[in-house]
Amino acid sequence: MIAKIEKEFLFNSAIHFEDKFLINLFEITFIMSVETENAKEQNIAIERLNYFIASYIDNSIFVNEKDKASIEKYESAGLRVLTLPEDPYDQIIGLILIMKCNAIMEGRVVITDIIFHSKLTSGIKFHSSIEETEDFKGNNWWNDPTTATKLTKNKKPKDKDKVIKLFDKDEWSEVGLLWTSKQA
Repeated sequence: MIAKIEKEFLFNSAIHFEDKFLINLFEITFIMSVETENAKEQNIAIERLNYFIASYIDNSIFVNEKDKASIEKYESAGLRVLTLPEDPYDQIIGLILIMKCNAIMEGRVVITDIIFHSKLTSGIKFHSSIEETEDFKGNNWWNDPTTATKLTKNKKPKDKDKVIKLFDKDEWSEVGLLWTSKQA
């Protein structure tokens, strides 16, 4: 049986827009479809969502990925930078969050729609659906089921990277949010 559920989040993040650092308060409502009958996996999917928003989205800064100089400055200052394929408008942030959160829940629970707004939009709420994310498919951090928030597709291996790793360090394992079984 597929169930529809909603989950709300409130988080503070900054945006870099038109050479300005703007602190913003975001509110998002995810409308989701539960796709697994395994209650433990449903709970793990939602806990992954909670963990990711609290640990990686809250207190970060959204920056257009083309603005390399600003990204470098924010990273040098020790800020968590989340790059976006376009300027950090609420609609773009919302669509990227649909993609990333669906990736980390790996099909157990699927975000179908969102309602997204921020303090900077003065009460305007954006409604978006999964169908609008088609332009954001591909090899990007927001399509990776790990907690990664960096694009590493062009990383060149260093000599020390040539060592074969038998066990990957998996943050989902470290925080107790591994699946009980692999989904087919």
